[in-house]
Amino acid sequence: MVLPEFKQLVDGAKREIQEISVGDLKRMQQSGEAFTLVDVREREEQARGTIPGAVAIPRGVVERDIDQATTNKAQPIVIYCAGGGRSALAALNLKHMGFQKVMSLAGGYGAWEKEK
Repeated sequence: MVLPEFKQLVDGAKREIQEISVGDLKRMQQSGEAFTLVDVREREEQARGTIPGAVAIPRGVVERDIDQATTNKAQPIVIYCAGGGRSALAALNLKHMGFQKVMSLAGGYGAWEKEK
């Protein structure tokens, strides 16, 4: 059971960050736009499949290890998790760290799988 406080945190984060759709992400990929794609799910979730081109950095260490994916604070970053909650929280924290174009994939990997 998810506590209502978690939903409140996620909803608050979503008001402060940009969410993009699976269609938006696919357009970015197809256009060759330069961006970093980060999968913040846990390793066992990632083992079931990932979005092509994603760098795996679990949510618990993304703030510490984002430099393994990018140090360019001006380049767009798209973050995803399973459903969009953890990625919204991670996106907000990266925004607070000075990353200027951080986006969360609405619906996360679940939405990606539905639109395959």
